[in-house]
Amino acid sequence: MSINTQVKVNSKQQQKQLENRGCLLVKCPDKPGIVSVLSTFLHNHGSNIIESSQYSSDPENGIFFIRIEYHRENLLIEKENMENDFRDIAAAHDMEYDFSYRNDRKRSAIFVSKETHCLMELLWEWQNGDLDTDIVVVISNHEDARPIVESLGIPFHYIPANKDIRKQVEEEQIGLMDKYEVDLLILARYMQILTPDFVRHFESRIINIHHSFLPAFIGAGPYERAYERGVKLIGATSHYVTNNLDEGPIIEQDVERVDHRDDVINLKKIGRQIERRVLAKAVKWHLENRIIVEGNKTIVFH
Repeated sequence: MSINTQVKVNSKQQQKQLENRGCLLVKCPDKPGIVSVLSTFLHNHGSNIIESSQYSSDPENGIFFIRIEYHRENLLIEKENMENDFRDIAAAHDMEYDFSYRNDRKRSAIFVSKETHCLMELLWEWQNGDLDTDIVVVISNHEDARPIVESLGIPFHYIPANKDIRKQVEEEQIGLMDKYEVDLLILARYMQILTPDFVRHFESRIINIHHSFLPAFIGAGPYERAYERGVKLIGATSHYVTNNLDEGPIIEQDVERVDHRDDVINLKKIGRQIERRVLAKAVKWHLENRIIVEGNKTIVFH
């Protein structure tokens, strides 16, 4: 049995186990009784709350955010009735909300360039069953990752890209996203700038990773220039992509301490390790519907 086939078998088993588990994300004006309203709704629909996390930006006239994960027998049959019944509640309390279901696996595409460390981490998590998604395609402007990807039975598309042909390239990429019915785009060190038109197609559905030297050491050779300055902390940031370059809502960040003993090679090695784990966390939280985007910030229910 191939690795890809085994992953598909494992994912089907996992989907079966999670078919009665749902998740409700809510954002609304904060006022007394919101939690009671939501818990009563779920109770009336025979649902058992198994995880709940909430946050208020201000208990007086603030915004209330909550994530509730629940179990309900025959959820796949009853979910439409639940969603219909919730509309009146949402309207009465000015709620923005989203129902999701744990057995609905999102379909992900990974974009990568020459550096494959983040891609490898995602593939490893996926093979282990720790990344709750179907990786349906990998797209790259280099051929370096092809052997890795195709050995796992995942389609690989090589699309050369530069600023002179960007529109043509993105039209082809959008076509592939439609073909593979992609829900989430992961930029695993994809070293091309995306145009506003492309980003609009996938609002809040593109996750990127980069070093955390920004706004310092912008441009090429950040590690070399950071070494020359004798930095003591290096890190990585994962965020949603917007049309403000590298300034989208931040999902996760991490750092590690370094010192004068670490040369440029060591700094890059440590940086790659941080990038791998930060991107994997951000992707997992998105797939598990643990994130609410609020302006240029995120509320992340770990």
